Amino acid sequence: MNRLLPFAFLIIFLSPAFAQVRMARLFSDHVVLQRQQAIPVWGWAKPGETVRVTLAGQTGQAKADASGKWTVRLAPLEAGGPHELVASTKSGQAKATDVLVGDVWLCSGQSNMEWPVKQADNYENEKKNANFGQIRHFRVEHELALTPETDLKTGDWKVCSPKTVGDFTAVGFFFARELTQKLGVPVGLLHSSWGGSQAEGWISKEGMATHNDLRPIAQTLPTNWQQADSLVDYKLRKQLLKGDNISPTAADEARYLTANFDISGWRASDPFGQWDWKGMSGFRGTGYMARNIEIPATLVGTTTTLALAENDSPNEIYINGQRVAEGVLTGVRRITIPANTWKAGTNLLMIKFGNAVRLPWFGLGLQGSPNDLYVAGEGVKISLTNGWRIMPSFAEKHTYTRFMNNLATGLYNAMIHPLVPFGIRGALWYQGETNAGRAYQYRQTFPLVITDWRKKWGYEFPFYFVQLSSYGATQNSNQGSNWAELREAQTLTLALPKTGMAVTTDVGNPNDIHPTNKQDVGHRLAVIALKQAYRQAGPDGSPLYQSLRTDGNKAIVSFQYAGGGLMAKDKYGYVRGFEIAGADKVFHHAQAQIQGSNVVVSSPQVANPVAVRYGWADAPVDANLFSADGFPVSPFRTDTWPGLTEKNKFE
Repeated sequence: MNRLLPFAFLIIFLSPAFAQVRMARLFSDHVVLQRQQAIPVWGWAKPGETVRVTLAGQTGQAKADASGKWTVRLAPLEAGGPHELVASTKSGQAKATDVLVGDVWLCSGQSNMEWPVKQADNYENEKKNANFGQIRHFRVEHELALTPETDLKTGDWKVCSPKTVGDFTAVGFFFARELTQKLGVPVGLLHSSWGGSQAEGWISKEGMATHNDLRPIAQTLPTNWQQADSLVDYKLRKQLLKGDNISPTAADEARYLTANFDISGWRASDPFGQWDWKGMSGFRGTGYMARNIEIPATLVGTTTTLALAENDSPNEIYINGQRVAEGVLTGVRRITIPANTWKAGTNLLMIKFGNAVRLPWFGLGLQGSPNDLYVAGEGVKISLTNGWRIMPSFAEKHTYTRFMNNLATGLYNAMIHPLVPFGIRGALWYQGETNAGRAYQYRQTFPLVITDWRKKWGYEFPFYFVQLSSYGATQNSNQGSNWAELREAQTLTLALPKTGMAVTTDVGNPNDIHPTNKQDVGHRLAVIALKQAYRQAGPDGSPLYQSLRTDGNKAIVSFQYAGGGLMAKDKYGYVRGFEIAGADKVFHHAQAQIQGSNVVVSSPQVANPVAVRYGWADAPVDANLFSADGFPVSPFRTDTWPGLTEKNKFE
């Protein structure tokens, strides 16, 4: 019997009912607590046990509930520290040291918020000058959950220094640096973002239930991961296999490998990169990539080389239904194609391949350079960089990874709910790229993120966001632009109180969705915060469209926040980026002249103007209108004509 006693005591000691007091993970060494408002501190202890919390000479206490959860609210403090935060019970004590009181900003969104200082412009210089001990950063690790989590599994506060700053959110750091320099208070960055994430993942189930379009989704959310994967699979099959047969058999998919199979119904795709970002979120299994190739008669009777870039999964390669290669090839794949395999005219090249082997997280897709994708022979080289179509195999075994966009509310549950009600001064948001295809719906979705979070925290904190930068094509208004419509949705969100928008179209990169100039982005957010949240004198930020009036063949556009006047960033003084249309809704590039805080727009092709647009493109690189303070004018349109995304809804 005696030999069983130590084991029995161990069971009792490890039982949750006898666990020592602990604070939520956010309350750890180097934490920044929000000044000038009640300070909530919470954690877990033995059910029914009294917990005493001390900080900066004050004490509060609470009794743990039946689940062991306790919450204490301490009186507001002014900026300062370092302090020690202690939670104690009869059974033990939890402690956080080097605690500062200052302003905490929640930084969230997708990859441009996640983008670290070490990948921003001038990193070596920024690192060298990063001794800001009053700036602290807590990174919430990527996590998904089907139901709200009570606490974070990992994470800690990092004190800003040359050794640590490289991993901070760049936008958040440059924002915090300006605030702490101008206000003289500590700044905590509570960083919870995930590259590529869509807004719907950041909304709670209760928030979704208040939205007409999203309510049915909130009512049918999966309760386990098997259900979640089945739902993703069904939605993907429905999107890709339009028609009655959305459950193809092995026999159906065998027809993909025949000589005359029609691939026109497959999804058009750039051949490079993960399929995760081509609408196949988290799919892991086998897939097909195909395109038609025009082969000149001179190559038919010769030996040719088929270069297929890099993919180290088991491949099967077919030309007009004939298998010409199979197996695993690493590095750049150059396959010798015998004479008379191709035919003169149109040929069907079909590749069946699976998940990458060396980088299994990559899933399906090609890697390498577009220069290594071609057919060559007899002095002829045919590039294969365009014209591809893709289709995953649903008949063969496949699975889904825990991809952040496969589940509404999943990001909120795991990465926001555990933070509530940690005291924050406000939120910074940089997101929208992934929602651009549903830009019109974003007019409701994005404000819902803000109102949902404010309701969860219980107060109307400031919410400042970054308008989409410049990336992609430079369309005209007759072609339309998803990104322009998303920027418009962001601008409309300014109707909510205590919101502000940093315009960044001038510091983007049309060839890279991740512009590296994050200094100007952080600065523009700081300008808004200093003006609005801290009531300091200074510029208002970017001018916004206010009104339109016409005078004969001229349209006069007026702006908010342009009291100091406008200017064109052009050595000749030309204003560019404007288009004008009459009642026929056909837009023409326009002449524009600055008159104080107004712009007069006209075109010889439009006698009676009805509408004006400015910067209406994915990448409005020619837009060059600024306030006298140097802030770019936000892209806008004066009309409400139907756009490209009005019918696109979240499913």
